[in-house]
Amino acid sequence: MPEKDLEFNKNEDQYKQLVSQLQAKAKKIRLGGGEKKIDEQHQKGKLTARERIAYLIDKDSEFLEIGLFAGDGMYKEVGGCPSAGVVSGIGYIHGRQCVVVANDATVKAGAWFPITAKKNLRAQEVAMENRLPVVYLVDSAGVFLPMQDEIFPDKEHFGRQFRNNAKMSAMGIVQIAAIMGSCVAGGAYLPIMSDEAMIVDKTGSIFLAGSYLVKAAIGEDIDNETLGGATAHCEISGVTDNKFPNDQACLDYIRSLFNKMGHYEKAGFDRSASAAPKEDPKNIYGLMPSDRAKPYDTLDIIKCLVDNSEFDEYKALYGKTLVCGTARIDGWAVGIVANQRKVVKSKKGEMQMGGVIYSDSADKAARFIMNCNQRKIPLVFLQDVSGFMVGSKAEHGGIIKDGAKMVNAMANSTVPKFTFMIGNSYGAGNYAMCGKAYDPRLIYAWPSAQIAVMSGASAAKTLLQIRVASLKAQGKEITKEEEAALLKEITDRYNDQLSPYYAASRIWVDGIIDPLYTRTVISMGIEAANHAPVEKFNVGVIQT
Repeated sequence: MPEKDLEFNKNEDQYKQLVSQLQAKAKKIRLGGGEKKIDEQHQKGKLTARERIAYLIDKDSEFLEIGLFAGDGMYKEVGGCPSAGVVSGIGYIHGRQCVVVANDATVKAGAWFPITAKKNLRAQEVAMENRLPVVYLVDSAGVFLPMQDEIFPDKEHFGRQFRNNAKMSAMGIVQIAAIMGSCVAGGAYLPIMSDEAMIVDKTGSIFLAGSYLVKAAIGEDIDNETLGGATAHCEISGVTDNKFPNDQACLDYIRSLFNKMGHYEKAGFDRSASAAPKEDPKNIYGLMPSDRAKPYDTLDIIKCLVDNSEFDEYKALYGKTLVCGTARIDGWAVGIVANQRKVVKSKKGEMQMGGVIYSDSADKAARFIMNCNQRKIPLVFLQDVSGFMVGSKAEHGGIIKDGAKMVNAMANSTVPKFTFMIGNSYGAGNYAMCGKAYDPRLIYAWPSAQIAVMSGASAAKTLLQIRVASLKAQGKEITKEEEAALLKEITDRYNDQLSPYYAASRIWVDGIIDPLYTRTVISMGIEAANHAPVEKFNVGVIQT
């Protein structure tokens, strides 16, 4: 580990600011619809979504939230949709991992926006990939009608969750639902397609059409409680299985169900006793450059993350712009693929740029990924990548073929993959390093991440050239001052889209985390993945 100097202290100060901003933003989002809406929930005798989860999971246990920043900055014209109006993540009930999905009734009465559907489907995907039980805590007014055309009919819209209910049931994945507020229209199928459905008396209700719609449709006068309350469905229709006097009693019953579940077949990932890194993880703050153009040694970052700071590097003298090797994180054996950000010397003595994938490094990574699959070792990708090398020398050297080998091996990997965007995540580098499109079990960004086709500076200059050429084609002249103003406008807009918060709001990543939380995410992720036996690895055709 390099000595701490002025540059280290400068980096550390800036990164702490990024973490402080992250914490402040997260705290605000966790308030959902705000203090007033939270008070309204309490006045109705109801817990909020986050209070329900806190009561349900084991005391002092970890809850790995998925999609906290979903919807951030979106739907401003209707007042926003914090956290997509739903709280989801992986938690522990009687020591057993499960996925919990809880509608947040403080946000538009728990109505479903397009991003809500995407977040719910992501939670179900996590459950299906890892074969984790699911608990649904239902309290929703249904589809947000002004946007029904963006949530209703397509493959990744509202109805897909019911298809997933059926598929999970066929897979033997336990699904338990509690109706703790409104549950209307198509949304009524979700709890009833679960294995067991509870309902809270007087506050929970479930029906395909509420009293107003029933009156309009068939002229029947009836109130919602009589139509679809706890008594109606537990004593008359048999739609729900048990009713409870309040949220707490209902959640206690769910905990009792988990206390009696049978055990699962394990994948068999190796774990030994956990050990803290010898290098202080907080050093990451000072190691990550505040100027992202500056190089750093990725091995220093890895040593702050792995047990005892011990890392067995694979092909250390070959393909140096990618670091590959095995280690343990919280006792779990892992294979790590990370972009090396310092300038290195190739086997031919040529200097290679850090953060760029060259032919030899792509070839090395492909071989390493295959080895990890052969040995049943989960993979961790640390992204700080500008892309693949370009130019005549790279093209003539077969960069496309070697890059394809890496992508093929990574895409066909059957051991679980976990991705962390710690710096740049640009272009095809995002894909090769297991971006969202390549099914990582979990994918998180650090506050220092940037995600786009290319860097802001490069993109802005390219877009400016296109705009200027277009204006000239129309016979319009542009002054240097106008060109500078146009460049600033383009750069600002593009930089907004580079932000990890922009990515997290659209669920391109599962969240943004303090780097110090990375070990916890990996450990919980592998523990979850251990519920699902691994299929045999078959890489398909790879040109050599």
